[in-house]
Amino acid sequence: MEPFYFRSYNKVVGIAHDVKELKSEIERLGKKDSACVEYHLKEGHIVNWLNYINERGLAEMLKGVSSYKEASSRIGEYLALKASTQNITKQKRTSRRRQYF
Repeated sequence: MEPFYFRSYNKVVGIAHDVKELKSEIERLGKKDSACVEYHLKEGHIVNWLNYINERGLAEMLKGVSSYKEASSRIGEYLALKASTQNITKQKRTSRRRQYF
């Protein structure tokens, strides 16, 4: 899959290959060039890329967000929720295996 390229005046200033990298790049670039991140948010570029990489839930969470701080916060919430869901799924699988042995 194609990564997300943060561009500022036709120059690539950041790259994200997944959601974790997206969060760190938003935070890093937000401190240096918040207008760059906010441009990509307002224009829907980040939402479109998230749909492209099948992160539709996060894409919905970021619709209409234009602040890099708000975007970073929502991505953090999404990652925490995703991690807790994966842990619950792993625990269920483990408990099922124990029943059969």
